[in-house]
Amino acid sequence: MATEQLERIMTDCIDHYRRALSGALGVGIATAQFGLIGSAMAQSGRKEALPPVHQLPSLASASSWLNSPPLTSADLRGKVVMIDFWTYTCINWLRTLPYRRAWAEKYRDQGLVVIGVHSPEFPFEKDIGNVRRAAAAMRVEYPIAIDSEHAVWRAFNNESWPALYLADATGKIRHYHAGEGKYELTERAIQRLLVEAGNHGTNQQLVSVDARGAEVAADWASLKSPENYVGYERTEGFASPGGAAPDKRRVYAAPAHLGLNHWALVGDWTVKPQATILNQPNGAIVYRFHARDLHLVMGAATREKPVRFRVRIDGQPPGAAHGIDVDKDGIGTVTEPRLYQLIRQTTKPINDRQFDIVFLDPGVQAFSFTFG
Repeated sequence: MATEQLERIMTDCIDHYRRALSGALGVGIATAQFGLIGSAMAQSGRKEALPPVHQLPSLASASSWLNSPPLTSADLRGKVVMIDFWTYTCINWLRTLPYRRAWAEKYRDQGLVVIGVHSPEFPFEKDIGNVRRAAAAMRVEYPIAIDSEHAVWRAFNNESWPALYLADATGKIRHYHAGEGKYELTERAIQRLLVEAGNHGTNQQLVSVDARGAEVAADWASLKSPENYVGYERTEGFASPGGAAPDKRRVYAAPAHLGLNHWALVGDWTVKPQATILNQPNGAIVYRFHARDLHLVMGAATREKPVRFRVRIDGQPPGAAHGIDVDKDGIGTVTEPRLYQLIRQTTKPINDRQFDIVFLDPGVQAFSFTFG
């Protein structure tokens, strides 16, 4: 893919994240450079952004911790420390997770401390029970600082998910990367700082990861659909006739034709600022997209009432193109609020496709579509 095309795609992603952060945090967000933008910039001789802080801030403002007691500055003194800002429904972070896990395991006994700072985007990600379940399912076993009010985020002047800060044994930030990619560069920085800290037996081989499911790297060459939110505050391309009726119950229909990256509702829905909620059974969402993968962040109104659904692609069951959260007939169930992978195409070329999901039960809350 040409550098210019890659930059355009990633700039779209950055714009969506900037709007997400402005809505979630109530503040203006400066430009955030995502990982693959950084790669394209490097290829064209342009530089990546510098870290927004230069000394490791205290983590004392974290509201609680998982997998560890609270870690203080004294606990981290003399260690090489990796701080990873994440939120568990973020597809960009999910695709970096195999490397985070591998680094935490390989370098733990050599003095590396990996800390995941969980700073939520959606309200349900503030629920520590949801974070605990997601971390267990994703095998995030390193310490997690719960940052539900974004206090640690602000201490770092952070701007994006994911964002990685690597501090040396004196607490100085020596490596920073926002977004996906540049894994070899980051691992070489880990190795260099461990040697500086006195760990001269550091294994210089790079980790090898076996990414599966939603953790597989995006097919950037085929990706023409950016992330899109379903609530009215941040959505784009909504095409149901008459538009959305914010915060009001309404019966929607789909137009005869959808353009690329446009979507529509069918049935009885209430469109809220961050989510769209189904009031009656058999409501649907229709989306025209161009990507290998399609994901939807969604949850049931209550865990006690799961929501059954059926997906189609170009009007047919997905077959071999089904994601990990549906079978070949397109059948799945929404339980806990999280990212659900619904489509993963296995054949080329990737073309414009029409996706639809029909919810057989009421109560689903749909938050955002992401692609890969």
